[in-house]
Amino acid sequence: MSTNQQAISLVFDQADLLDTLQSMDDAALDQVSFGVIGFDAQGVVRRYGAAESRMAGLGRHQTVGLPLFSVVAQCMNNFLVAQRFDDSQAAGVALDETVDYVLTLRMKPVRVKLRLLYSPQQAMRYVCILRLS
Repeated sequence: MSTNQQAISLVFDQADLLDTLQSMDDAALDQVSFGVIGFDAQGVVRRYGAAESRMAGLGRHQTVGLPLFSVVAQCMNNFLVAQRFDDSQAAGVALDETVDYVLTLRMKPVRVKLRLLYSPQQAMRYVCILRLS
């Protein structure tokens, strides 16, 4: 299956989402219908999908290369999101959790589901954002 076919069939709750995101190039990532933010072990945004850019009103130039939890998405810098990544990394265990959440930074409150993805075998971690309202 080509990367573009993966992007078209990609769904928020699919079992192999982390591996699939990791294998996609940026052009394919831009075809994903839900928000995707990829960041490295230091918490720096390295990938920012077009859907998230449109929905959050932030361009790649405003996000890539900046710390996710202290600059780009400060409303996720808490025990529900950022701490889960830290705890998983410290324990050396994978993270794949879906969290009901409300985004509040730079926008009126928006109900979402966040999918938090991390594996010790992958260089990137991901926050996937499915807007509910």
